[in-house]
Amino acid sequence: MTTTDSLRKLLKAAAVGDVEAQVALGLLYYDGNGAGQNDAEAVKWFRKAAERGDADAQFYLGEAYADGRGVVRNHTKAASWFRKAAEQGHADAQYRLGQMHYRGVGVARDYAAALRLYRMAAQQGLAEARNSIGMMYMSGRGVARDAAEAAVWWRMAAEQGHADAQYNLGQMNYEGDGVARNFAEALLWFRKAVDQGHPAAQNNLGTMCYNGDGVVQNLAEAASWFRKAAEQGHPLARCNLAVMFLDGNVTARDNAELFSWFLQAAEKGVLLAQRCLGMMYVTGEGVTADYGKAAFWLRKAAERGDPEAQNNLGVLYAGGDGVAQDFGKAASLWRKAAKQGYAEAQYNLGLMYYTGEGVARNRAEAASLFCGAAELGHLGAQAILGVMYYEGEGVARDYTEAGRWCRMAAEQGDAGAQLQLGTLYHEGQGVAQDYAEAISWWRKAAEQGVADAQYNLGLAYYIGDGVARDAAEAAVWWRMAAERGHFEAQANLDVSETANWTRKPKRPTGVKPKPKR
Repeated sequence: MTTTDSLRKLLKAAAVGDVEAQVALGLLYYDGNGAGQNDAEAVKWFRKAAERGDADAQFYLGEAYADGRGVVRNHTKAASWFRKAAEQGHADAQYRLGQMHYRGVGVARDYAAALRLYRMAAQQGLAEARNSIGMMYMSGRGVARDAAEAAVWWRMAAEQGHADAQYNLGQMNYEGDGVARNFAEALLWFRKAVDQGHPAAQNNLGTMCYNGDGVVQNLAEAASWFRKAAEQGHPLARCNLAVMFLDGNVTARDNAELFSWFLQAAEKGVLLAQRCLGMMYVTGEGVTADYGKAAFWLRKAAERGDPEAQNNLGVLYAGGDGVAQDFGKAASLWRKAAKQGYAEAQYNLGLMYYTGEGVARNRAEAASLFCGAAELGHLGAQAILGVMYYEGEGVARDYTEAGRWCRMAAEQGDAGAQLQLGTLYHEGQGVAQDYAEAISWWRKAAEQGVADAQYNLGLAYYIGDGVARDAAEAAVWWRMAAERGHFEAQANLDVSETANWTRKPKRPTGVKPKPKR
């Protein structure tokens, strides 16, 4: 029998009221199999069968109203038809009506009703319903949160081949939420979901390969999985792939592609991508520098509470880059980030209070903020805090504390702290006096071009302080300092023959670094 003959036979049966024929005819018109696709004609036949009580037809008619196919979209009518089918035990209709109650679409939001309908469908073996029950237990919506119970439902659905459930079960094992953390089990379920093309599972598999979680670390394979997910539109995978480009973990770096992936992810609301895209516009890496666009994307991330974005947007406001200069907004943004323990923001806000730029000068507040940043390992904060303890600015003068903070910064290579620490050793302040140790730290600072350290080192060589007396070596260091505009060094070079030079080593007067982007 030809397709035309089959269609003619169905039309004849449907016209005389054969419900099965009406439903079959509706599906033919809906799918375009054996008849030209015609949604309106499909709905006509579904309605005839639905009005005679056929549950399948009622379900299909509900779908038509929900999707707006062949009729004007109407969620209320969709819910009405789903209800009629659900009351006859139609599992798919029970599930769809449960979804509508869960989302509050076409009916009042009612988690209890949603769970009841999901359970009815789940009892008939519907995997989608089982997965949704797992989601409710995991989120605690409509039921007390119970990750272990969620795992039970997800496993049932996952074993039926439901890709979302496989992904959810993999994620649960990866994070160790509700079950003991188990990378091998996570890998098993992610791979099952990946076999069905699940983009979130592809992204997570990429993450496992990137981190070496349960597998041998393989950056090339990680990039491959991120790309597969990204090409399916997964926002986080787009961001992850861009990060790999940014870090040089993709064989051939392509700045245009890197920018494209960040942009796509940022437009989908991925916070990390918004922040990174903002910073690309600041630095001009992979894109023409544009502070206005940088501020646009950093603001989006900052408004979502990202402390790094808040800090960097604050820097733009402080400098008037891409936005009107506004120290008040800069301070507000830095304060928000500082409260989250972001060291750079604590440091920048501390500098505002230290200098009185944009806020009333308050050295005690500055010291408090510098201390917070210094405790978090911020090099600049450690250095300036050492100076503040040395000078007694905003804190009680304490040479021991000055030495402690200066040493932390000096050992990380901060030249100002090296100069200050050398002075403490030379004067025996907070540490046992040790000229050799003083010379060692001054030399480190001098080699980084610090004029005061070069001056001090020259003086030490001239008078034999901690080193063998060497006038020629003294002149070398004084000349370096003089070339950097150091007045005392130049004066000593001019009068060294008569020994009319200042014998006291030059100590630092303070460290006032600028905020960093």
